[in-house]
Amino acid sequence: MGTASSLVSPAGTGGEVIEDAYGGGGGEACEIPVEVKPKARLLRSSFRRVGASRPGGLIGASFKSTASVQELECMAEYERLKKEYEIFRVSKNNEVASMVKKEAKLDLENKRLRAELQALQKTYQKILREKESALEAKYQAMERAATFEHDRDKVKRQFKIFRETKENEIQDLLRAKRELETKLQRLQAQGIQVFDPEESDSDDNCTEVTAQSEYWTGGVLGSEPSMGSMMQLQQSFRGPEFAHSSIDVEGPFANINRDDWDAAIASLLQVTPLFSHSLWSNTVRCYLINTDETQPEVDIFIRNYSPKLQRICETMGYFFQVVHFPVENGNHFQAVRKWEIEKSSLVILFIHLTLPSCLLEDCEEALLKNPEGKPRLIYRRIEDGKVSSDPVQQLTEQVCYVNKAKVQHVEGCYVSEICCPLILILLNFYITEVEGKDLGNKEESTAPEEEVFGDVLWDAHDEQEQMEAFQQASNSTCELGFEKYYERLNDLVAAPAPIPPLLVSGGPGSGKSLLLSKWIQLQQKHSPNTLILYHFVGRPMSASSESALIIKRLTLKLMQHSWLVSPLTLDPAKLLEEFPRWLEKLSARHQGSIIIIIDSIDQIQQAEKHMKWLIDPLPVNVRVIVSVNVETCPQAWRLWPTLHLEPLNSKDVKCLISAECSCADVKLTKEQEKKLEKHCRSATTCNALYVTLLGKMIACAGSAGNIDEILQQCFQCQDTVSLYRLVLRSVQESMLNDKDKHLMREVIDLTHHCFHESELMELYPELSCAMLASLVHSLHKMCMLTYGCGLLKFQHLQAWETVRLEYMEEGQNIISTYREKLIDYFTMQLSQGRVTWRSADELPWLFQQQGNKQKLHKCLLNLFVSQNLYKRGHFAELLSYWQLVGKDKSSMAAEYFDSLKQYEKSCEGEESMICLADLYETLGRFLKDLGLLSQAVAPLQRSLEIRETALDPDHPRVAQSLHQLAGVYVQWKKFGNAEQLYKQALEISENAYGAEHPRVARELDALATLYQKQNKYEQAEQLRKKSFKMRQKAARRKGNLFGFALLRQRALQLEELTLGKDTPDNARTLNELGVLYYLQNNIETAELFLKRSLEMRERVLGPDHSDCAQSLNNLAALYNEKKHYDKAEELYERALEIRRRALAPDHPSLAYTVKHLAVLYKKLGKLDKAVPLYELAVEIRQKSFGPKHPSVATALVNLAVLYCQMKKHIEALPLYECALKIYEDSFGHMHPRVGETLKNLAVLSYEGGDFEKAAELYKRAMEIKEAETLLIGGKAASRPSSSGDTFSLRSTLSPNVFLDHGQR
Repeated sequence: MGTASSLVSPAGTGGEVIEDAYGGGGGEACEIPVEVKPKARLLRSSFRRVGASRPGGLIGASFKSTASVQELECMAEYERLKKEYEIFRVSKNNEVASMVKKEAKLDLENKRLRAELQALQKTYQKILREKESALEAKYQAMERAATFEHDRDKVKRQFKIFRETKENEIQDLLRAKRELETKLQRLQAQGIQVFDPEESDSDDNCTEVTAQSEYWTGGVLGSEPSMGSMMQLQQSFRGPEFAHSSIDVEGPFANINRDDWDAAIASLLQVTPLFSHSLWSNTVRCYLINTDETQPEVDIFIRNYSPKLQRICETMGYFFQVVHFPVENGNHFQAVRKWEIEKSSLVILFIHLTLPSCLLEDCEEALLKNPEGKPRLIYRRIEDGKVSSDPVQQLTEQVCYVNKAKVQHVEGCYVSEICCPLILILLNFYITEVEGKDLGNKEESTAPEEEVFGDVLWDAHDEQEQMEAFQQASNSTCELGFEKYYERLNDLVAAPAPIPPLLVSGGPGSGKSLLLSKWIQLQQKHSPNTLILYHFVGRPMSASSESALIIKRLTLKLMQHSWLVSPLTLDPAKLLEEFPRWLEKLSARHQGSIIIIIDSIDQIQQAEKHMKWLIDPLPVNVRVIVSVNVETCPQAWRLWPTLHLEPLNSKDVKCLISAECSCADVKLTKEQEKKLEKHCRSATTCNALYVTLLGKMIACAGSAGNIDEILQQCFQCQDTVSLYRLVLRSVQESMLNDKDKHLMREVIDLTHHCFHESELMELYPELSCAMLASLVHSLHKMCMLTYGCGLLKFQHLQAWETVRLEYMEEGQNIISTYREKLIDYFTMQLSQGRVTWRSADELPWLFQQQGNKQKLHKCLLNLFVSQNLYKRGHFAELLSYWQLVGKDKSSMAAEYFDSLKQYEKSCEGEESMICLADLYETLGRFLKDLGLLSQAVAPLQRSLEIRETALDPDHPRVAQSLHQLAGVYVQWKKFGNAEQLYKQALEISENAYGAEHPRVARELDALATLYQKQNKYEQAEQLRKKSFKMRQKAARRKGNLFGFALLRQRALQLEELTLGKDTPDNARTLNELGVLYYLQNNIETAELFLKRSLEMRERVLGPDHSDCAQSLNNLAALYNEKKHYDKAEELYERALEIRRRALAPDHPSLAYTVKHLAVLYKKLGKLDKAVPLYELAVEIRQKSFGPKHPSVATALVNLAVLYCQMKKHIEALPLYECALKIYEDSFGHMHPRVGETLKNLAVLSYEGGDFEKAAELYKRAMEIKEAETLLIGGKAASRPSSSGDTFSLRSTLSPNVFLDHGQR
């Protein structure tokens, strides 16, 4: 039997050998070739090969079974492939059908596009033709423009000639006016009374027009009067009465009524406020007084609560300074403590049971006097079973009586937790009253700070610095013989244009700033319509000496006074270039003259380059005055008209030294005066600053009793710097020990960088408050140091130079040491999260001076530092820092955006998100100002999103974001987007603030600007008018044109004048202030000031002086307005009695009192008392104007009306007839006054039973009325009638029947 054999693979062959036992030929081996083929093909080939080798033979059993399996597999694979093929074929058929449809659709689209292309080709041809037409029109317009330019130049030349001619005529008229005024003053000085008919109490010239005349009440009368007409005739006897105000005004408020209140405010605000340090030192000073018993409370307050109060004040931009003298120093530093109390914003007295006598003077000064009404707090600790001493009881009772301090009684020990909230309340009250800010008003504090200048950002500290510089420059009471210089300055103002700037030159310390400030005060007083813009330049390289900031400030002040809100470029170069055009544009809007004064202009960096506008011709109504030092004056400016300040003469030197000595109660001997006169003969020793400093040295020496010794030392000093060095040495010698002397040097050296006392205390913890206060007081008294924005700085450049020579011998080394110390201090503040305006200003500047670009770069990437700089208007400074770092605008924007993204990741809570939105908005505005409009959109949109989410979609801050985003689109010329955003902002603002709020006006201005850019001039003009009315109404509602705060501070200035001795001038000022409040309808406050004026006049002048009669008259008018007629009657009677004795029988003031008292009598029904006064009024007018004057006729009519009311018709008839004759002779037979008198005569005839005469008179009256109606186009003129009672007429219109100045 055979068996299956093995499969063998011979080494030498490439195939397989199969050994088969069933085959013939002894098991012949056959070779099967191997190839890669599909299984079906392989199977078929195998069948063919087997069949060929064995024809007719059978396949073996094993091979047969294998072939059957393979066949089944092949058949299955075949079926699967067949199905896949069918599926593939169907899908491809579908795709082909779809492609056919698409092809048809594309054919249709192709046809449509071809049609559109043909239409566009036609449109292109049309536009091309229009373009050619437009080019042709452009060339024609250019030709017309050239012709117009030629004609304009011709007209300008003609106008220049005309203007010069008219200016000469005006100057002639002004000279004639001055001559007449001089003659008038001479006549008045000689006792001759000059009475102006225009100021009489008649109302002959009153020509107000209303829709219907009040006094023509009857119908048109025919030839015969009807009975009904006669009944109407019987109802009225009217007279003109006296139409002018019952308030006697003088000074800046003369000839001002309530309708002219804008003019009153304009003249009022021209006087620059002179405020105490407590108002403008930018510091909240907390002065602490305590006893030994309450020392623990003070320690707790300083340790726990002072830092909290400091943080609160820092967030509002204020410094916080605690001033505390130890109890053991109670008998020392008397002058220093008094000075600190005067400067303090808040005084706190900590007491328990006793009060030492050494503190009584401080308590009285702080708590009982307190003339400015600043907040005061008494913290009194009470314990059961213990009784306070008599001084404590008396002080508490006195304080409660005068109501000038808050007394807080605390039971137990050391309960300072009650004290801090009270201090917060008092500080809130203080800052709200003085600065108009509110600590507790979260809504207002989170609102965006927008100025009256639109979106222009401005640093309030720069404006504050200028006001303080003006105050310090004008502080001197001795004017050093400036009268001769005033005349020259006045001539400049009166000279015809064009005129170059006036150069005021002199040496350092010669008094240039003092001269200009005193002259400014005189101009503001005597020329209220003149707008005076001043700028006092400080030391070189300071903010006040940057030309771009100076021009920006002057431009903004011009815009403020011109009610103009317009975008202003932030580029310094463009700002300087555009200033002449701004000056020309804004000066044309101002009604009066404009005077620009720049003090120490030579200290400006590159003055000749940046002040080129001074060389160009100035506008007609603009005058410029600049002051320079003789040595540093640019050569090109020396050709200008010059006013040179000479050294003081011996008389002025003696006067100035005597004034300083008299303040300290020091009297010089004859020998000492001779020595001084001999010493002060050279130009340097007769310098104004040198003599002032010398006088202060002598005054201090006189108090110590060593005048001769000090004089010998001073005589060795031949210039101001050497005298300042002597001052420094004398102050240093007064220090108690070497430690204090070293600290004094450190403090004075740091003053080069302008530091605040609280910062010095943090830098030098070993520096005591008493020592620092004493040092500052000594140096301030000697004109070495002063305050500016709350910072200590040198008062004069010579003082700055003295310290440099005395203490900085090492030069740059010591300066570098101080810079490192300051960098560490401000860096520590930033690390604590205290980003104040000081750290934002100083730290980048210090890095710049140090040349450390890496640290400067890191500082600039502090988002809050950059935000602080930008929001205060320091755009150019911020940009210069980035340029120093070497970053262009795009990379700078990218770094800011990356920093904001990193900061946003750490923000949690609503407050931090609101802060983040502010940062995004600041970045967007900054990028917009840089011109990176595409990059500015993203941060502004992000700011909008955050505010809508964190606050509310209708919150005012959302409107602010919309406004800023719209501003970017306007610059980007995407006007459609901008208009939509502006309208949304307008809607939100109207809903949040009301329809007439200034923020609504801002949105209207922005929309108007947008419409103007789109050439929609009509819509723009409507919005501008609406906005202007809103701003004007809002300003009037606040009581002034430019801000209620300035007016309030000016009122405080006037009120401070009363704090000195009682003088007639101070009494007159009180009267003016009372009139000011009266014109504001603030009757209660006006009453207080008028009462004080009356009391002071009675003390100073006596109760029978004519000025007392003025105060009595004004008070009576006030009581009449308040309807306190009994008081008014009494005061009028007193005033009349005084004026009858003191004044001439025909004096105008006597006539005023007579008329008001007469009207009051008639109103009260006391007709018998009124008759003699009306008769006296007739006599006064006859003596003043003559018997035929219309004013006499008015007085006769008033008297006749009174007689008619008393049923004395016989006495009234001749008065009416006489008045009618005067009116006809003066005005003609058809004048309305004649008609009114005829009507009254008709009524009188009717009452007498003469109906025929009454009808004739009434017919004539109506003919005059009809003629007047036709003359003015159907509208009768509303005049106070001489045939009716103005009293009864006006009582229905105004609360005060004596005032014809408008309705309240």
